[in-house]
Amino acid sequence: MPDLPSPQDASEAALFSECWDAVLSYADLCTAGSSAAAELAREAFAEGIRELRAAESGSVRGTGRRSSRLPRIPLLLTAVRDTAAAWEKEGKGHKLDPELRLWLHSDEAARYTGPPLERPVALRGLRDLQQADAELLWLAEAEALPLPLVARRLGLDPATTADELAQVGRLFRDRCHRNHLDSPMDAECRSYARLLDAVTRSPAADAPADLTLHLATCRQCAEAAACLRLNGGTLPGGVIGWGGLAYLERRRRAAEVRLGAGHPHGADPDTDEPAAGRGRTTRVVRHGPMAAAVLVSLLALAVSLMPFGDGGDGGTAARDNDRGGPVAAPVPSLPPAGTAPSATATPGSPEPPTPSAAPSRPAPPTRTADPAPEPDPEPQGTSSGTAATPPASCSVDYDVVNEWPDGYQATVTVTPGHPLNGWHVAFTLPAGHRITQMWDASSHQTGSRVTATAADYNATVAQDSTVAFGFIAARRTDDTRATDFVLNGESCAVA
Repeated sequence: MPDLPSPQDASEAALFSECWDAVLSYADLCTAGSSAAAELAREAFAEGIRELRAAESGSVRGTGRRSSRLPRIPLLLTAVRDTAAAWEKEGKGHKLDPELRLWLHSDEAARYTGPPLERPVALRGLRDLQQADAELLWLAEAEALPLPLVARRLGLDPATTADELAQVGRLFRDRCHRNHLDSPMDAECRSYARLLDAVTRSPAADAPADLTLHLATCRQCAEAAACLRLNGGTLPGGVIGWGGLAYLERRRRAAEVRLGAGHPHGADPDTDEPAAGRGRTTRVVRHGPMAAAVLVSLLALAVSLMPFGDGGDGGTAARDNDRGGPVAAPVPSLPPAGTAPSATATPGSPEPPTPSAAPSRPAPPTRTADPAPEPDPEPQGTSSGTAATPPASCSVDYDVVNEWPDGYQATVTVTPGHPLNGWHVAFTLPAGHRITQMWDASSHQTGSRVTATAADYNATVAQDSTVAFGFIAARRTDDTRATDFVLNGESCAVA
C-alpha cells in the first residue's frame, strides 16, 4: 500500500487534514470494502497531492496542458476517480463497486476526460472561476460547511462571506451559461438555450410546457438547467461524475454530526470545544441507515425548474445505506505516513435514525368494576379503552398540471401543522408508475412508494407556511392519482 506524502509546511499539513476525510469518503463509495477504500484513498491522495503541488508551482506535466483551476478537494476527488479507472485497466477492478465499473466503461465516463467542449458544463464552469472563488463555492455548496467555518478556512471576513458567495454563485451561473452555448448541440437544443437562461433567472418563473418536455428528454439541456439554478448535487455530480450525489449526501450528514447534529449550540468544528452552557463535549453520533433520499438518474436532482439525475448514484446511495452512512468524525484524522488507516477511520459508521412521530400515551389499565359504582360528576384523568383518531397534522394539495400519453407532471403542496426543520414526504403512485424527474426535493422510489426529501434551501418551514415540490412520472395507465401521503411519519389529509 503506497505511503502518504509528507507535508512540506504547516499550511500543507492543514490542507492534508482538511482533505483526507473527503478523499476517504469518496473512495469508500467507489470500492467494495473498507480495506480497498483505504488503499484507493491513499494511492489517489498521493497522486492528487503531486498534481496539486505541480499546479500551484506552475509546472504542469504534459506538453500544452493548462494548469488545473479546480479547487483542492475536487482535484483530489478526481484523482480518486482516475485511480479507480487505472485499477480497472490493471485488472484490479474486482476491488471496485460493480456499478462504478459499469460507469467507467460508459460514454458518460468518457465525457469527463474527452474533448473540453463536450465535458459537463459544471466542470467547465468551475474551472473558469478564479481559484479563490472556486474554493469558496465548493466548500459552501459541495462540502456543506457553514459560512463562518468557510470564512475561517479561506481567511475571509465572516460579515461579508455570504455576499461574496452570492456573487460567486452568479458568476458561476454566467460561466455555465456561456459554456452551454459553446457546447456542440443540435438545432432544437440551441433554440431553447436562451429561453432556458431567461426562465432560470427567476425562481418564481414557470417553464413553458414545450421547454418542460424538452428538458425531460434531453440530458444536455437538463444538465445545463441544473447549473443555471445551482441546486442539489450540481457541483459534485458535474465535477467528479459517478457517485456525486451520494458523496454530497455524506458530506452534509458528516457536517451535521461535526456541528453537533444540527443544534445551534453545537461544538466548534475547528476546535472541537463544547459551546458555552452545554457542559459536555459533543460526541460523535453513530448513524443508522440513511432515511433520506437518494437519487434518480443522470446528474443533479434538486433543480427548481427541471432537474436531472446522476447515473449510478441510486445504486451508490443504496450501498451507502447498507454500510450505514457517511464518514463523520468530528475532526478528520489523517493516518501517519506509511501506515494504513485504523478501523476507526474507515467510513461507514451508521447514522441516527430519522425521528418518527412521538408515540401515543398508552391507555391506563382497566380497573376492576365496583359492585356499586357511583357516577363521577367530572373527569378523573383516566382514558377510555378506545381512543379517538386524532386529526391529520398536515394537509396536502396534489395537482396534476400536465399530461401526455406516457407521462404526466404534478405538483405537491404540503401545509404542515407545525414548523419543520427538515422534512420528507412519502406517497404512493399507481402500480407501474415511475418518477423520472423531481425538483425542489430529491426522490427515492421503492415499488410504488416514493419518498421526497427536502432540498437544503427549503428544509425549514415556518408555522402556517407551505412547501411544494414537483415531479414528472412515466406511466402505464391513465390513473395519475397519488395516495397515502405521510409527512415525517405522520399521515396527511389530501385537500
